[in-house]
Amino acid sequence: MANAFWQTVVRLDTARLTPEIAVRNTVGLVVPLAIGALTGHSAASAVVALGALNVCYSDSREAYAVRGRRMLQASVLVSLAVVFGALSAQTYMTAALAAMIWAFCGGMMIVLGSRASDLGTVTLVTLIVFGAKRLSVEEALSSGALAFLGGLIQTALSVIIWPVRPYGPERDVIAALYRTLAEIAVSPAGAASAPPATGEVVRANESLASLEADRSLEAERLIFLLSQGERLRLSILTLRRLARRLGRNSEGQPAAQELADILNEAGLALQAIAMRAETKNYSADQAESELLNFQTKLAAFPPVYSGPVSAMTAALVRDARRQLQVIAGQLRSSARLTSAGSIPSGERQVAGQPQDVLSRRARLLANLTLESVAFRHALRLAICVGIAAAIGHGLGLARAYWLPMTVAIVLKPDFVGTVSRGILRVAGTLGGLILATAIYYLLPDTLAVQILLLASFMLLLRWFGPTNYGIFVAAVSGTIVLLMALTGVDPKDVIAPRTINTSLGGLLAIAAYWIWPTWERTQISSVLADMMDAYRSYFQQLMRVQYDSSAKVPLDPARNAGRLARSNAEASVSRFESEPGVSPAQATLLNEILVSSHAFARAAMAIESDPGGARSLQFREAVQEFSVRTERVLEVMAASLRNGGRLANRLPDVREAWAELEKAAGTSGLRHSLLLVETDRVATAVNTLREQVAKWCTLQV
Repeated sequence: MANAFWQTVVRLDTARLTPEIAVRNTVGLVVPLAIGALTGHSAASAVVALGALNVCYSDSREAYAVRGRRMLQASVLVSLAVVFGALSAQTYMTAALAAMIWAFCGGMMIVLGSRASDLGTVTLVTLIVFGAKRLSVEEALSSGALAFLGGLIQTALSVIIWPVRPYGPERDVIAALYRTLAEIAVSPAGAASAPPATGEVVRANESLASLEADRSLEAERLIFLLSQGERLRLSILTLRRLARRLGRNSEGQPAAQELADILNEAGLALQAIAMRAETKNYSADQAESELLNFQTKLAAFPPVYSGPVSAMTAALVRDARRQLQVIAGQLRSSARLTSAGSIPSGERQVAGQPQDVLSRRARLLANLTLESVAFRHALRLAICVGIAAAIGHGLGLARAYWLPMTVAIVLKPDFVGTVSRGILRVAGTLGGLILATAIYYLLPDTLAVQILLLASFMLLLRWFGPTNYGIFVAAVSGTIVLLMALTGVDPKDVIAPRTINTSLGGLLAIAAYWIWPTWERTQISSVLADMMDAYRSYFQQLMRVQYDSSAKVPLDPARNAGRLARSNAEASVSRFESEPGVSPAQATLLNEILVSSHAFARAAMAIESDPGGARSLQFREAVQEFSVRTERVLEVMAASLRNGGRLANRLPDVREAWAELEKAAGTSGLRHSLLLVETDRVATAVNTLREQVAKWCTLQV
């Protein structure tokens, strides 16, 4: 699996390019430095700049309230890290102990997500840096205040246009969602891939969760647009499935082509809606024009056939027309909303719910055990930071704080993250140091040139740094060199100590992981089990709507949970593939499990797009029995994956239950209904998963 590992090392994630954030973060760093240099307060301005540098990593494109709150929290924590780090520097032992305690707390932050984990790392690095220089209580407090000021500057720059464009980020994310919907309407993804637009839907849910308590008309409009976007996604994916089925035989091909043409018109309407949602140009009539074209083509569907068609083709066409009518209504609603229309009563809902303090505390407490990956990572990190501090102190290394700082940055909960960061950390640091030093000596030694160079490296750091960790390290190393140069430290005095300490720290982190590893192979079965459980919960609620017409089941939370579990499983498989000792057969089997899970998810989403109407009692009872058996198989698979045992041989027969459902459909005139077709796909996917999970469990025993 060496190829997978090196692909991780050299990969450029261009989706993370954020030029506008890079520009404002650069301004937030450079302006205080320029003011300090011009007024003769270079040392104080360097602390302000350091606070700005550390807080800028919490900046984002999210809603102003969300990013502002997060950046203020980061400003407070960075300030506290400065104060406690400086106060702990009274002796080597107190500094090392403070770093170890902070490292453990920061390591546990992975329980709360990647952003919290990154903040834990940033503040740990800050504490280690300030723990290298002894300051008085007054100096420590003033340094903390200056760092807080730097954070406030970055926060202010990030939210400065909030009053002018109060819902701008939310409108941007809704526009991105509708543009992606337009793309999948025109260019469908492969049937074996994960349902498309997942990332855009997740980001929209996260961004609009902050509007939960906002009762303004604009907030209502954005939330309703998200709701319509979710429904449009289901309908578009279902239509694409119907078009594929129609296109498999000659008599259905004209209808399939008509569907493709209609979906192209829907894509244009979605593009126009996206543009109006983003620009808030309520006077434009482009969406209405595109929507009219869509409705004109819809009126002519289905095409006129020269003779009678089969019952299956007729049923497919009926299902397609019903989905098209649903899409038409959703497009009309979305177009009205981007034309400053009112919100339909009873439609307000928030798709995502922010974590509350109690749930975060409960998650942290639940992970205070050696069985927890987060706890083991936090303990390993604390021990390694202490060892690194002892090595630096014992060897009398110059700028020894870089050694534990490197450990704090490199050591991650997974093998791939630790080793790839270790390699890129050393290479990037050396490259950045040499480049910054060379440029420093080649160009004129003037204040204006130094600040311009610093701005260039900061732009590189925040613009292209997020795409690859090696670029990030090279840019941050150059930024630090130039920042220190402004305070009077000669760049050539930095290269050797930083290279030595960075190399030692990277090697220590990798060695620690080899000695006490947390291999993905020990966790992946549990992650897959979580996905099975999430799918079971979603399917249970989804099918209840099918056999109980009076049921009012909120599907959004279950669907979102399934989406998150699938994303976690995909990430876990990716990490597993990059670990040493993984055989091609294991990697292939896991990817086959993911493909089957995608097939299940797509079929379930198609079922959700068509809740159905009144049906015979016999048919509804057959639907319920099919649901119960499917849920049971998913439950047993999850238990086997989680407990490491063999999959039970005697499980409910899902295919037999579907055969009974087919009989009931025949007597109810629903033989070619969308529900019957998609439950057939569900049965196939579940039985395939059953075989694949059984094989995986056998390999693990």
